[in-house]
Amino acid sequence: MYTVLVIDDSPSMRRIIKDMINSIDEFEVIADAYDAYDAREKIKEYEPDLVTIDINMPKMNGVTFLRNLMRLHPMPAVVISGESVRGNDIFDDGAVGFIPKPDSGESMAAFAKRIKESLLNLTFLLKRYTLKKPTPKKKVISKKHMDVERKIHPDEVIRSTPARSSFGAKKLIAIGSSTGGVESLLKVFKSLTNNLPPILITQHIPYGFSKSFADRLNDNSCLTVHEATDGMILEEGHAYLSPGNMHLTIEKVGSVYKTKLLDTVKVSHHRPSVDVMFRSINNVVGGGSTMAIMMTGMGDDGSIAMKELYDNGAYTIAQNEESCVVFGMPAKAIQKGAVKDIVHLNEISQYIIDFSSGKKR
Repeated sequence: MYTVLVIDDSPSMRRIIKDMINSIDEFEVIADAYDAYDAREKIKEYEPDLVTIDINMPKMNGVTFLRNLMRLHPMPAVVISGESVRGNDIFDDGAVGFIPKPDSGESMAAFAKRIKESLLNLTFLLKRYTLKKPTPKKKVISKKHMDVERKIHPDEVIRSTPARSSFGAKKLIAIGSSTGGVESLLKVFKSLTNNLPPILITQHIPYGFSKSFADRLNDNSCLTVHEATDGMILEEGHAYLSPGNMHLTIEKVGSVYKTKLLDTVKVSHHRPSVDVMFRSINNVVGGGSTMAIMMTGMGDDGSIAMKELYDNGAYTIAQNEESCVVFGMPAKAIQKGAVKDIVHLNEISQYIIDFSSGKKR
């Protein structure tokens, strides 16, 4: 049984959502909250396995609350709000799900079905979270610590020192994604062959979920997919997913490339950060033998270092708006002039295969 805290300023909507979630066998609403500050106290008191968050709330909006929740008390969060929130570039991608509230023409039965399907799809992540759930902290979170965190530039973690790719250098593929990335990556990996260069993945995902997601990718792909740990040698036919609370970078040791995890500050509001991973690859491998892919997600993480890769000769693609759950990160990369080709989700696998065989540059 997974416990849920429902956060919404509308008493009627709280009641509706609570009833719908309680009708699902695997879930139980143990409390509800009417704003962010009430929610903060309820989280400390009840330690739920999952929270649902509305965006339009008094005192502190759901965007700010979600950002600070992921910074101070990372846990599974599903946004249940109006459709328009999907275009909000300041929304922090700590959420593991998004459920639009019903429009005027949708029945409550249809809304309940969407909630049930969305939550049941998250059970593999929730199981992992509950097994690794941190011990509750006694320290009270003061209001001053709930201020919006400063956005940190990648320079504060890793400086830009682009490498030049040597002739015949080993190829490398890097993928960055966020909101909507879990299902999108699964779709891409199902169609990949097992003779590809090493693939590095930074998906914005809360702590405790990355190992389960790596296992799920592994089970649904011809590739061997790992949750990255320090010092793993990058091998052909293998993919390496960043842990949910560490930056994924690489280093060259002798003639091989190895993973190197960094436990530093968040960059572009994220740890792991796509910017950190892309910049590390540009510094160590260079652009000439690298393919960088920007997939669905809110915000702009990755756009800075993707432009650096592009300028250094990397082959860069971005998922198109039509196939994105959220056209934020790809849009920012395109706006920066960091993208060579804009590709539908259904075509990304073939583009990876073509790059690996020398057909795409």
